[in-house]
Amino acid sequence: MSDLRELYQEVILDHSKHPHNFRAMQDASRSAQGYNPLCGDKVTLYVKLEGDRITDVSFQGTGCAISTASASILTQVLKGKTRDEAEALFERFHDLVTGHGEPDGKGPDLGKLAVFSGVSKFPVRVKCATLVWHTLRSALSGSEEVVTTESAVE
Repeated sequence: MSDLRELYQEVILDHSKHPHNFRAMQDASRSAQGYNPLCGDKVTLYVKLEGDRITDVSFQGTGCAISTASASILTQVLKGKTRDEAEALFERFHDLVTGHGEPDGKGPDLGKLAVFSGVSKFPVRVKCATLVWHTLRSALSGSEEVVTTESAVE
């Protein structure tokens, strides 16, 4: 029971109840849709690029606390990052939530994303946490296909 309490830390609950950057972006350079059929999470991610830099990012959708909080925090941490920095952050976050994180601290600082460290103890929630990240990859690549957690490799 204490593991479950750790998972739903105050930051996750706050971002779930009051998501940041929850809006459609009319002037987005790219957008993508994601779906997690296991949990029912649905997300549309909007990205505004200037050259190789992400200048704005927002989302809309419905989902569980983990999915919504992950999307909310993603929109905060990615603003101002380059595509390469976003990809490195994806890899680091993915390692964290799948339990493959590097204890030596190599890679980009996760900041608030570190609150998702408990997700690795609940494998069914990994797809909830990573849905928006896989959707980001799709948006940045310009793919038109809906991202589904059933096709994403965890």
